[in-house]
Amino acid sequence: MGKLFEDFSLGLFVWQAVLFIALVFLLKKFAWKPILDSVNSREEGIKDALDAAEKAKLEMQNLQADNQKLLKEARAERETMLKEARDIKNKMIEDAKGEAQAEAAKLITQAQASIESEKKAAIADLKSQVANLSIDIAEKVVRGELSNKGKQEKLVESMLDDATLN
Repeated sequence: MGKLFEDFSLGLFVWQAVLFIALVFLLKKFAWKPILDSVNSREEGIKDALDAAEKAKLEMQNLQADNQKLLKEARAERETMLKEARDIKNKMIEDAKGEAQAEAAKLITQAQASIESEKKAAIADLKSQVANLSIDIAEKVVRGELSNKGKQEKLVESMLDDATLN
């Protein structure tokens, strides 16, 4: 232990202590405050960045909630539009069926009326042809009957008898 104190010089220790205190004083006066300011400003910057990140996170959550709400509204609107389109389609189909049935009934009625008028025209034509044919036959029969003079007299007498009987 004696050797340790032999190398120890009080003057050197004092000078080193004075230099150390001066260095601490100079650091405190000139370097400590800028270093602390720099550290504090960096700490504030980090704190502000964390706050901004938290705000951005909250805004993103709000945006996602808004997006979900918009998606729900869009889906509901789409469903409403599809339902309305189906209703319109069904109504158009029902209207078309009704119009087709009305048109079919009208065509059937017209066809029946046309058939009836054609039937009446055919019957009238048939009666006309039968009448003409009957007249032709009667004319031929009468000619055949009137070709003989005796038959003519007999026919006139029978007509006269019929006329007086009435």
